[in-house]
Amino acid sequence: MARIAGIDLPKNKRGEIGLTYIYGIGRSTAVYILNKASIDINKKVNQWNDDEQTAIRNIINNEFKTEGALRSETQMNIKRLLDIACYRGLRHRKGLPLRGQRTRTNSRTRKGKRKTVAGKKKVAKK
Repeated sequence: MARIAGIDLPKNKRGEIGLTYIYGIGRSTAVYILNKASIDINKKVNQWNDDEQTAIRNIINNEFKTEGALRSETQMNIKRLLDIACYRGLRHRKGLPLRGQRTRTNSRTRKGKRKTVAGKKKVAKK
C-alpha cells in the first residue's frame, strides 16, 4: 500500500487517478508528477516499487502544498476576507455564493435546505 502525504492511496487504481486522492492534487498535477518521476500513468498504484514511491513523495513534498498546509492556507484566506469585510467576505459570512451566481432560484448547495416563508394574502376586489 502506498502512503503519500499522510494518505493511503487506493491500490487498484491507475497512478493518475490514485494521486488525486491527495487534497491539492488534481488530474493534471498527477500526470505532471508521474511524468517527472518517469512512471507510466497507466501503472497501478500497487505496482509501484519503493524507488518510485520515494520519487513521487519527494516531488510532492518539494513542489506542492498539499493536505493540512493547503487547508489551513485556504481557511486563513477566507478569514482574511471576513476580517476586512470585503464583498466576498460578506458573502462567506452569509453563506451565499461568492462569484456572481444567481441566488433567486439556484444556489441550494450554499444556502442549505429551503426555509419556507409565508406569502402575502391577496386582497379581494369589490
